[in-house]
Amino acid sequence: MPKMLIIDDDLHLRKLVLTYAELNGFQCKEAENAERALSIVHESDFDILLLDIMMPGMDGFETLAELRRYSQVPVILLTSRTEEYDKLLGFNLGADDYVSKPFSPKELMARVSAVLRRSGGKASDTLQFGKLSIQPAARTVLLEDHAINLPPKEFDLLVKLAQNEHIVLTRSQLLEKVWGYAYSGDVRTVDTHIKSLRERLGHYRKTILTVWGVGYKFEYKQEG
Repeated sequence: MPKMLIIDDDLHLRKLVLTYAELNGFQCKEAENAERALSIVHESDFDILLLDIMMPGMDGFETLAELRRYSQVPVILLTSRTEEYDKLLGFNLGADDYVSKPFSPKELMARVSAVLRRSGGKASDTLQFGKLSIQPAARTVLLEDHAINLPPKEFDLLVKLAQNEHIVLTRSQLLEKVWGYAYSGDVRTVDTHIKSLRERLGHYRKTILTVWGVGYKFEYKQEG
């Protein structure tokens, strides 16, 4: 059973989300502020967090920044703020999605399922993009039902990009996430591996986009 942490100072909203989440098969915990949430995260593992931005004390942005120091658990931000700057800030801090209040609980659960699919969470062990299938746990990639043998770092790069679909990852971030914080190689190492990875993906090479001067992002467009 996938586990969800609901972080919001609005008790009514927490209970509403909890009700729908439990009906969809989630085991839920609640936190009314950032301090309590971070304490709970240190004590238990979760598959996804729903995080309100406007909270007393530490706000959602500060909470997310602190969380990303030690955890890559998927996070959906909940907020009544709709400015583009706020959304960009949330994504740059590592949010996986952004839902504006008021929202439909059914839509929220659909977003939760989509994020878990992208992240390889319990809702699905497979990242599926058209005829490209990525299975992180089994470390396999299928393209049109044919297995593609990827070197370990190219596989890790593909998974990390696919798990963060539509989000730009800098070369430095990819070095840290794929090679580890202790890796001291040149950022051009990323470019070399991306080039090789694209060649192995055939026409799906176009899913890996270069963001000039920044890094790369994964973006799948439905085939016509």
